[in-house]
Amino acid sequence: MDTGLMFLDCPAWMDSRGARRCALPAVVDYRYTISTLDGLLEAAKIRCPVGHWFNAPIEVLTWPKHPAPTQSHQRRAA
Repeated sequence: MDTGLMFLDCPAWMDSRGARRCALPAVVDYRYTISTLDGLLEAAKIRCPVGHWFNAPIEVLTWPKHPAPTQSHQRRAA
């Protein structure tokens, strides 16, 4: 029996400009698969301690903590 909890970083935006994320650990309440035209997709319902909750595919609920630099940043570094 697997009794371990799974956590994801909460993807909620905390300001109106989209500059700050909640990022608190959100517990996965349950995981399931959904059928799409491209095949099965893993999804989950998550909730964080602040009260944010999401019900979506895992790839939508996860986000890069260190996004790739934009093209303008790459030009400056060259």
